[in-house]
Amino acid sequence: MNNAFQKTYTKLDSITKATVSLHAQGVQNDELAKVAGRLAQVVKIKEDLVTLQVFAGTEGIPTNAEVEFLGEPPSLNVSDELSGRFFNAYGDPIDGGPRIEGEHRFIGGPSVNPYKRKQPSELIPTGIAGIDLNNTLVSGQKIPFFADPDQPYNQVMAQVALRADVDKIILGGMGLSNDDYLYFKQAFEGAGALNKIISFVNTTEEPPVERLLIPDMALCAAEYFAYDKNEKVLVLLTDMTLYADALSIVSNRMDQIPSKDSMPGSLYSDLAKIYEKAVQFPDGGSITIIAVTTLNEGDITHAIPDNTGYITEGQLFLRYDTDTGKVIIDPFRSLSRLKQNVIGKKTREDHGQVMNTGVRLYADAANAKTKLENGFDLSDYDKRCLEFAKDYSNKLLAIDVNISINQMLDTGWELFAKYFTPAETGIKQKFIDKYWKK
Repeated sequence: MNNAFQKTYTKLDSITKATVSLHAQGVQNDELAKVAGRLAQVVKIKEDLVTLQVFAGTEGIPTNAEVEFLGEPPSLNVSDELSGRFFNAYGDPIDGGPRIEGEHRFIGGPSVNPYKRKQPSELIPTGIAGIDLNNTLVSGQKIPFFADPDQPYNQVMAQVALRADVDKIILGGMGLSNDDYLYFKQAFEGAGALNKIISFVNTTEEPPVERLLIPDMALCAAEYFAYDKNEKVLVLLTDMTLYADALSIVSNRMDQIPSKDSMPGSLYSDLAKIYEKAVQFPDGGSITIIAVTTLNEGDITHAIPDNTGYITEGQLFLRYDTDTGKVIIDPFRSLSRLKQNVIGKKTREDHGQVMNTGVRLYADAANAKTKLENGFDLSDYDKRCLEFAKDYSNKLLAIDVNISINQMLDTGWELFAKYFTPAETGIKQKFIDKYWKK
């Protein structure tokens, strides 16, 4: 830290549960400080009145506490030594390994100038059919999982990490339970994939305000590997709802007027500065962001998912399927707005036809189910649609399906031929002639 000429102050003007305020000179936004030995960060400057958020909380801090400004914002040492390591919100190792020696970089910098970006057009296969078939991911994309808190979204994130065809996976875990933290650690170690995975973790036992550092730490590491090393980097952030809750804690304790759902008025820009770090560089490196946003009783209109939907390029919606007893990627509520950049171009020519036909027939099954629930008679086509839907959910929508994209397409053709005639599918004849299973 460059603190050779920094002044030390010993008089606090006010103290809240998360922040302290004092009069100070020569201080900059986001600068780190120590308040009674506890790490803090500048969050507001009004003339010479400086407000600091204290990461570990302010309990026990007296009004004559010593405040030392450290002269720079939070930073991370970046190098290839990051690979395979676990760190806390401050970038300190929590896996028993040595500290990282490398280039000193500040976190939370601006996103890449659009002029320096390339149109995302590289496929990122995950092995999960509900994603790769219907909501194909593209390098440089930003997309969230929307899920209820009781759904296994962290397990899905771990599966994506282990299956995705990328050079580096960077996990940003916010408010993880110790069980989830150990699950990620054991899953990565057990798969022998630690050499390509870097993790920044804040657990439920640690101060919630520390979660605000996790995304910037993860993205600082991602920028090093994507820009400096020209690698394809996948950033996994879980749970962005807990990140937003931490934002709310700080803003409320600074007496800021809350916006919708008690969230700070800056929520949109706070989320955007994270998601807009997703980028495809012209030289081949990329940062793709997949995040989890947990929902409150499935409420997608809450300020957190609502703002997220405006920023990101679609969403992946997890849903429990009562017919199969499995968690699936809901084909109706999920969307990847960039999938057209790779479907049929970086994947097999019939991808678009199989995708559209499968979802349409699944919708016909939903209509047949509504008819059945309302006491109407079902046609033979309705009955076949219902049987198709069960197979489709089990073999192509369930999150435990792990096959290649070509296998997904072949499975789709098998299901079409099992339950329908070629004419009922509405698929173009040239694809029927080439791929229909006799």
